[in-house]
Amino acid sequence: MPDRNQDFTCLSWNIHRCRGNDGRIAPDRTLATLQAEMPVDQIDALILQEADEEVPPHNGLLDIAAVEAATGLRYLHGDPAHRWSDDSHGFLGTIVFVRPHITVDRITLLDLPGRCHRGAVVADLTRDGQPFRLVGTHLSLMQTLRWAQLRTICQYIFRQPRQPAILIGDLNEWRPWGGFALSKRFLSTDLRGPVKATFPINRPFLPLDRVLTTAPAEVTQTHVLDGPGIRMTSDHRPLLAHINLGS
Repeated sequence: MPDRNQDFTCLSWNIHRCRGNDGRIAPDRTLATLQAEMPVDQIDALILQEADEEVPPHNGLLDIAAVEAATGLRYLHGDPAHRWSDDSHGFLGTIVFVRPHITVDRITLLDLPGRCHRGAVVADLTRDGQPFRLVGTHLSLMQTLRWAQLRTICQYIFRQPRQPAILIGDLNEWRPWGGFALSKRFLSTDLRGPVKATFPINRPFLPLDRVLTTAPAEVTQTHVLDGPGIRMTSDHRPLLAHINLGS
């Protein structure tokens, strides 16, 4: 098992705007699945995608207080400046929760290029004196836009003070090798992490959901979660990752 003194555990899940495989939009079912079939008491951060409505003003879908109660995690978007609008819960569908003992130094919202509006939530955090950067995002289906969006994120990281960074979310990069989109030559940033298939829900073969890190952080384990509720609740399986933040 990972060393808990160094290990940071996070869970990424595209909740498909709470629309299940029966076509029904059921936020209560999403919350029940999160609580019943995922190790929410063991994670340090939860990053959700497609957690707001698709069109402006991107109204929130979940009961945030209920998510906090079920997970023991803290919602990071209480300040309206940290979400899309007063009626949103996150930024373009991405919502970040962390353990209460983790210090939030800064939150930055990045608008990403593309005709279909996408964004990233950048949380500069400190845990037990260790600063690190958590970037939650949901990238475009179009390959050329993913290139531009990843470069925008990585150029932002490159311009900030050096510290371990975690990029997590639905990257929509279906090729296991990542291709040009994840190449160091293009991004000027070396992102590394295991590849696990998370989509489609019943028989996953595409690694759309990823957890990647910059040195000295390293992904030590990843698990694709499964269960009857998970298969009914979304079109993506959740991805659990253990990360050694380094020193």
